Order: sequence, then C-alpha cells, then structure tokens
Amino acid sequence: MRSETPPKYPRRAIGPLAGAIIACILLFLSPNSVAWAHRSSAGTDTSGISIPSLSHGEMAIIANYRKPILDLAARMTRTDETFRRLVNYTNIQYSYCLWGIVPGSVADEKSPFNECSHAYLAAVKAVLVYMRDMPEHRTTVDALVSDIDAELVRNGGSFVMCQYSGDPYNTANIIHPRWSDIPRHLTSLLSFLSFAVTLLAGSFIFLQFTRAPQRPLTAS
Repeated sequence: MRSETPPKYPRRAIGPLAGAIIACILLFLSPNSVAWAHRSSAGTDTSGISIPSLSHGEMAIIANYRKPILDLAARMTRTDETFRRLVNYTNIQYSYCLWGIVPGSVADEKSPFNECSHAYLAAVKAVLVYMRDMPEHRTTVDALVSDIDAELVRNGGSFVMCQYSGDPYNTANIIHPRWSDIPRHLTSLLSFLSFAVTLLAGSFIFLQFTRAPQRPLTAS
C-alpha cells in the first residue's frame, strides 16, 4: 500500500481566503453597511467641551507638531478634568481617523478622511492653547506656540480655508471618516486595495510556511 500525500491546503485555501478578504472590503465600502450609518458630521450634541474650528492651512503645521504637543501634555502633572477630556478626545478622534496613515488625510480637502483630520488636529491645537494657562512648563509651551505662529505667518496657513474650516467641534461628537466617499476617491481606494493585497500576500506566505510537511510515497 501507498500512503497518501497530505493535501496541499494552502492552494485550496487561498481562493476562499481571497474571496473573504474581497467580500469584507466590499461590505466595508457598501452604502448599506453599518459603517455608512456613522457618516461624518460635526454633530449637534453640545454637551461636551467646545473646540474652535481649524483652518485648512493650519492643519499641516499642527500635524507636524502633534507629537511634541501631546508629549508635553503627558508631562503635565497638575491637570483638571477639562484638560484630560481634551487630550482623551484628541486620541480617540485620531484613532477613528486611522491614525492619519491614509494618504491625503490632511492635505487633500476631498479626502474622506479630511473632516475627521480637522477634528483631531483642532483638538490638538485646543490642548496647546489650554496648556498656555497651566502653571507647568510655561517656557516650553510658549516656545511651541511661537514656533507654530512663525510657521503660520511664513506659510500664510491661517488664511487657507476649506469646506470644513468653519466647523466647530465638541468632545461629545466623534467625527467619522466619510466611508461612502472612498470608492470615489482614488488615493484612498488604492490605499485600501494595497492593504488588501498585502494582507492577502502575507496570508499566502503564512500558509506556505505553516503547512504540514509532505510525506514521501512508500510502498508496502
């Protein structure tokens, strides 16, 4: 008798796996999916802390200073509830905007992630402004403010507006990306498709390396 060769399941599994990944992407982008119900909006709930709007020109500059601002905020030891809520909102809103990794989120006004980028960057600026009245690290805060002001003047950032520049924000409202616009925004669409291809390739490689070793044919 001959022992049977174990099935090469990676080749059989890759088809269903690819189909599952594609199906998930289509479901994610489908107008009828649950994600559409959370279409981006400044919201009407004003029960939280109000956050002033941010001009489109300010976004790139504040984005460059986001980490130094939040690092400084983390060093504050004498904080109050308002400050903590602002910082918390900044981090939550940043995660909802996929941590700013989608190309064009900040610079491209037509990006489905631009409005939520406005929200988290407006919150970052609000954190910096709030720190100006806090007793700790005044010199460092003032230096950050001066650097940002100088860049805004050099680049005329305060005068570059867009459709979201007048929107105030509130910690009671989370701004979601405009998922329904992804299929119509080439840069975002290609980013998600690239991610899907990378995930698919990684899954295939994982299956290749973890499949059971084949046994040689033996005769009895």
